Order: sequence, then structure tokens, then C-alpha cells
Amino acid sequence: MENLRPVDVICQHSIDGTIIPLRIRIVDEDGLRQAFSIKEYRDLSHQGTRTMPDGVYVTDNTLVFECKIVVIDRERIVRLYYNPREIVWKMTG
Repeated sequence: MENLRPVDVICQHSIDGTIIPLRIRIVDEDGLRQAFSIKEYRDLSHQGTRTMPDGVYVTDNTLVFECKIVVIDRERIVRLYYNPREIVWKMTG
């Protein structure tokens, strides 16, 4: 299981209630904040209670997004998790 890391997420909240992740910001190993634009995403939310492939247990209320970002000219897939009870975004990948 990969570790969940807290992450800042900038989202678009649409009039129909959907949430679209646009950017993430993480603190790297040197303590510097790095920002990345989300190139593509897939909404994996509201599919029932389950354990995700990266070992994270989610409920039907958890927002889950599989996102593609570019880090040093390489595409990378990360998963974003938002639990409304905790009011914090977390990331694996």
C-alpha cells in the first residue's frame, strides 16, 4: 500500500455539482512546494465501498480521481482522495 500524502487541490465546481480537479500542489523532499496541472482525469467516485488498487479503503462518499500529471517531462498517474468528513485532499502515486 502506498502512503497517503496531504495535497492542495484546485478544483472547478460545476453548476450541476460535479467537481473537476485542475491543479495539485505538493511539498517535495526538499520542503519546496511544487505545482502540477492535471492533464487528464477519470472520476472513480461513488462506486461503492472498496479497496482501491493502491490499497486505500474508500466508501461511497469518498471522492476519487485518477489523474495524469507531467513531472520532469514524464507522465505520471496519481490518485486523489477527498473524504468529506476529514475535509482534506490526499494523494497516492
